[in-house]
Amino acid sequence: MFEVAHRLKEIPPYLFAELDRLKQEIQNKGVDVIDLGVGDPDIPTPKPIIEIAKRALEERENHRYPTYKGMLSFRRAVASWYKRRFNVELDAETEILTLIGSKEGIAHLPLAFVNNGDIVLVPSPAYPVYAPATYFAGGTPYTMPLLEENDFLPALGDIPEDILGKTKIMFLNYPNNPTSACATEDFYKDVVSLAKTHNFIVAGDNAYSELYFDNKKPISFLEIEGAKEVGVEFHSLSKTFNMTGWRIGFTVGNSEIIEGLGRVKTNIDSGVFQAVQEAGREALNHEEEITPAIRGIYEERRDLVDEYLKKLGFSYRKPEATFYFWIKVGKDSTSFAKSLLERCGVVVTPGVGFGKEGEGYIRLSITQNKERLKEAMERISYAL
Repeated sequence: MFEVAHRLKEIPPYLFAELDRLKQEIQNKGVDVIDLGVGDPDIPTPKPIIEIAKRALEERENHRYPTYKGMLSFRRAVASWYKRRFNVELDAETEILTLIGSKEGIAHLPLAFVNNGDIVLVPSPAYPVYAPATYFAGGTPYTMPLLEENDFLPALGDIPEDILGKTKIMFLNYPNNPTSACATEDFYKDVVSLAKTHNFIVAGDNAYSELYFDNKKPISFLEIEGAKEVGVEFHSLSKTFNMTGWRIGFTVGNSEIIEGLGRVKTNIDSGVFQAVQEAGREALNHEEEITPAIRGIYEERRDLVDEYLKKLGFSYRKPEATFYFWIKVGKDSTSFAKSLLERCGVVVTPGVGFGKEGEGYIRLSITQNKERLKEAMERISYAL
């Protein structure tokens, strides 16, 4: 009998692993399950990206260890894209680090900067990585509630001074998973000011920046004056280009923070397969040609689900970004989600799985085609 480390006992089972278990149980009973739970794009990776990867697989030099920072040509493509998309200047040599997906970099960041007892400001509800990463580094998460009355932005003025004095990192995620909220320029200005005053790192998770609707482009934290002095931003090619399984992302911004995270990574991994980096470079260099079609598909799906939810009388905000609906159910979210699964074979994510502030909500993902989404909504309508 081997006892797990105390740090593992401090965190619950990973939310999506538990969802998979419940889904499998129902499927084993012969139910046709429609999964609107996990945010994994069903649309295939665009063909031009796949073709580049195929050719890159034939190149002998790509079969050796990659560089730790990532190929310079990939990092230059990141810098070029950030300039075109956000008008943010980045030094490809010192201000960009290639990641094995943004989740990996986010999880390792506290290991570079957090000591035992340090505070890390973590939003709730939130993507379930920020708090466990803090525990693994010996830090203490301090919850910043994301409430509807505050447009799902943290109330910065509510954070006590003694907590701010011990803070090493603030994690932010906009466009937000699970609430689909977007951050404002004024909010980010306040964040930069607070970080400068209390000397902490801002870690912005911007993985959903290109999944926006109605031509309302989300901004980057790094667009704000002084942001690069206090923080970094993470991005992933997973959602932008439907490349979830490829595992490639990057972090950009403050060179000292980039260097610290890079030192952790050199001791843990050996970089991203170069053929994948070549495909990622192709994707970023042609982003403006690739992503409008992807956004168009999700926008149609969003509008379809919106029509059903309106008829059912649910309380929610129509998403301006991400592929999630954050829906108020006014009761135990786990029981509600289980009931949907058992009564109509539809998987949604209970809000409490993203933190106790998510209780009373469910997250519904539109990562199914329109026919399956329509079938799911018809089933839900019938069940309710």
